[in-house]
Amino acid sequence: MFASIDDVQAGLEAQQYVADRGLAAAVFLGLSLRKPLLLEGEAGVGKTEVGKVLASMLDTRLIRLQGYEGIDIGSAMYEWNYARQILAIRMAEAGGHHVPDVFSREFLISRPILQALEGGSEHSPPVLLIDELDRADDEFDAFLLEVLSDFQVTIPEIGTIRADPPPVVVITSNRTRELHDALKRRCLYHWIEYPSVQKEIAILRARAPAITASLRRQIVEFVQRTRALDIYKPPGTAETLDWARSLALLGVDDLDEDTTRLTLGILIKNQEDLAQLHGPLLNDLVEAARRTA
Repeated sequence: MFASIDDVQAGLEAQQYVADRGLAAAVFLGLSLRKPLLLEGEAGVGKTEVGKVLASMLDTRLIRLQGYEGIDIGSAMYEWNYARQILAIRMAEAGGHHVPDVFSREFLISRPILQALEGGSEHSPPVLLIDELDRADDEFDAFLLEVLSDFQVTIPEIGTIRADPPPVVVITSNRTRELHDALKRRCLYHWIEYPSVQKEIAILRARAPAITASLRRQIVEFVQRTRALDIYKPPGTAETLDWARSLALLGVDDLDEDTTRLTLGILIKNQEDLAQLHGPLLNDLVEAARRTA
């Protein structure tokens, strides 16, 4: 799909996703080897966005499966349309006709994984984004093994359904639990770090072009210094972008303590962290950020 790592990196940047070479290499190899890509990292560092951007880059369909506690095969793969089955049986009996095979494909409701296996074409396989897999139960990892090993599923009443070609699979995890080793072995792995100062400035330049270069630098310096504190939930890149866009809407040209205090809930999403940042510490952070601009 792409000739080189450079092509992938350029493609990501064309979609306003600033990626380092390590992530671009992981994406390139995942596409070339047709292997699932497992992305881990703190919340808000851009893992989910990789799947979305890949679908845009490849001009193909994005199919998203959100992980959550208690997710089962019916939510992820398929389920039978019981209402339609019962209706078909009753109509056949009422009309004196032969009862149809209600466990055939026409009575099956496809969920995200089956949609991804069946929904591609030779030149346009869909992107299957399995988001926050760590939120699902351990047993769900085992369920995915057949899908990720052979890109196929077995439905007892119908048989085995194989994807040709396989979908592009991106799996994300915030590492609230450890994923099974067997699942990891079937994937290429990449850890996404919080961005460096220069990378985060580049992200703001791409995603929030309305703000000035001076404010952009101040925002990033403030966020970077905040992440270095001993707080429960450091802000991710997503929060940095939301805060930058909010400051732009308020017509802010330079950080000041009052505006920062007023908008801090956009950046910090934990009450104990907010309480720690209020007071002299907030003024120190603002002044340090202003001095760098």
